[in-house]
Amino acid sequence: MRSDAVSVTLHRLRRDDGPRVLAWRNSEAVAQHMFTDAQIPEAAHLRWLDAALTQPDRSYWIIRLGDRPVGLSHLVRIDPVQRRCEWAYYLADPAVRGRGVGQSVAFAMATHVFEILGLNKVWCEVLSENTPSLHMLERVGFVREALFREHVVKRGQPRDVIGLGLLAREWPGARDILRTRLAERAQAPARLVD
Repeated sequence: MRSDAVSVTLHRLRRDDGPRVLAWRNSEAVAQHMFTDAQIPEAAHLRWLDAALTQPDRSYWIIRLGDRPVGLSHLVRIDPVQRRCEWAYYLADPAVRGRGVGQSVAFAMATHVFEILGLNKVWCEVLSENTPSLHMLERVGFVREALFREHVVKRGQPRDVIGLGLLAREWPGARDILRTRLAERAQAPARLVD
């Protein structure tokens, strides 16, 4: 890793992260990529936080660039019977986008899904106009599987959502490509820290 490169770590979400995550979720930088437009009231956020911290079918991590919290990554709908889960993340600070942080987080999450949890599939759903996220996901091995036409309403207009997936059998090849991409950027894969 370059001497000027900053490490990316993922720390388990804690209750005291709640105010920061609420501010992120309600910021325009994050909300523009969410499936709803509504500002999230504190009471609704606290219910979400309780579920995020207690429900066994989900795991949340704060993304840190160096020692600075910059976003959130999560696995939800973790289903050990069907051996699949859904992954999403966001970088709340637009200044860190385009620096390989998303690829670093994708590497850590896919490693966790396939090599720790032993699942067969991870999938994502992304607004069709969110081309940076779509391109990043495809570069790290996700395959477009679905087009959900007019699936959500944003700013009063129906929007399409694209579903992408990555399978366990595809992960070894994707892992090698992603490892090379990260090395080219002099960026190490993110580390999960409890």
